Amino acid sequence: MLYHLFKYLDEVYDLPGSGMFQYISFRAAAAVILSLLIVIIFGRRIIDFLRRKQIGEEIRDLGLEGQLQKRGTPTMGGVIILVAILVPTLLLGKLDNVYVQLMLVSTVWLGLIGGLDDYIKVFRHRKEGLKGRFKIVGQVGLGVIVGTTMWLSPEIVVREKSTRPVETVYLDEEGRAVQSVRQTVVLSSESVKTTQTTIPFIKDNEFDYGWLTGGNGTATWLLYVLVAIFVVTAVSNGANLTDGLDGLASGTVAIASGAYALVCYMTGHYDLAIFSVAMMMACLAFLRFNAHPAKVFMGDTGSLALGGAVAAVGILTHTEILLAVIGFVFVCEALSVIIQVISFKTTGKRVFRMSPIHHHFELGGWKETKVVFVFWMVGLVASIVGLLMMP
Repeated sequence: MLYHLFKYLDEVYDLPGSGMFQYISFRAAAAVILSLLIVIIFGRRIIDFLRRKQIGEEIRDLGLEGQLQKRGTPTMGGVIILVAILVPTLLLGKLDNVYVQLMLVSTVWLGLIGGLDDYIKVFRHRKEGLKGRFKIVGQVGLGVIVGTTMWLSPEIVVREKSTRPVETVYLDEEGRAVQSVRQTVVLSSESVKTTQTTIPFIKDNEFDYGWLTGGNGTATWLLYVLVAIFVVTAVSNGANLTDGLDGLASGTVAIASGAYALVCYMTGHYDLAIFSVAMMMACLAFLRFNAHPAKVFMGDTGSLALGGAVAAVGILTHTEILLAVIGFVFVCEALSVIIQVISFKTTGKRVFRMSPIHHHFELGGWKETKVVFVFWMVGLVASIVGLLMMP
C-alpha cells in the first residue's frame, strides 16, 4: 500500500524522498524494522489476551523431562508471527505482483487451517484437533493454487540467457600466445515460462521436468502442479512436526527464510525477498517469547502457515528441490516419523527412541536447549550449503 502510495506521489507530485520506496534495499530494511516492532509492541498484549481467554496448550505425558511444566502455556501465538509478516508485506510489497499475491494467499490459507486446528484442540477439547484428511485437503488445495497459477499466469516467467563461449588469447610483444582465457558471454536474455528447477550436488544443475514427459507441454505442467502439491504438503507438515520444542520451529524457519531472502534477491524476485526478510525477523523476534522457557507456543496457526510460506517461496523461485537442502531439518523431522511408523508396522520395532527425531535426542539425555541449538546449527549449515549450490 505504501509502495503504491509513494510511487503515485513521486510520479504525480515529485514529492522529495518518495522515490526511496522504489529501492529494494530500503523496503527490505523497512520490512525488517516494522516486523520487529510489531512483535515487540503487540506480542506481549496478544499473549496476555490468550492467557486471559485460557487458550492454553494441552500437553500429553510423553515421559520427557520438564514436559508437564509447559501445561497451560498459551498457544496460537503464531498469530503474532503472521501479523508481523502480513502487515509489512501489505504495506511495502507490490500488491499487483502475482508473486506477492500468492504468498499472501499461502500464508493466510494455511494460517486459517492451523487456527481451526488449534481452536478445536483448545475450545472443543479434542486433542487430535482438525482431522488429518481435512488438513491434507487444505494443503493439496494450496498446492493446486500455486502450481496452476505458475502454469497459467503470464506474469510468472524467468529470464533465460542466450550465451556463447568466447576465447581470449593474450600475446607477448613478439606476437606469441602466452595465455588463453575461455569465458561465457551473455548475448541476450528474454522472459520465458519454464519448468526448470535447481538440483543440488550436480554440476550444471538445471533440470527441466519436460524431460520426464517427452517435452509434452500440458503433461509437463500437470506434473509441475503435482510437484507443487507434494512440496507444500511435505514442507508444511515438516514444519508442523518441528514445532515440538521451545524455539525450535521459529528459529529453524528464521534461518530457512533468511536463506531464501538471498535466493530471491539472486534470482531477481525482489518482492519475494521482502516477504522472506519479514518472515525471518518475525520468527527471530518471536523467540523473545518462544525460547526456553516458552511464554507462548506458536501452535499449528504458526507452524503450518510458516511451512507453507517457505514451500511457496521455494516453488515460486524454481528451487523446490533445493528446498530439501535449505529445509534439511524439516526433511529429517518428517522422515523420522515416516521411518518410525513403517518400521513399527512392518517389524514391530522402533528405529528411534521417539519421533519426531528431536524427542529421540531428548530421551538420549540431551537437554531441550541443547537439542534446539544443535538443530539450529544444522539448519544454518544446510542453508549455507544450499546457497552455495545456487547457479
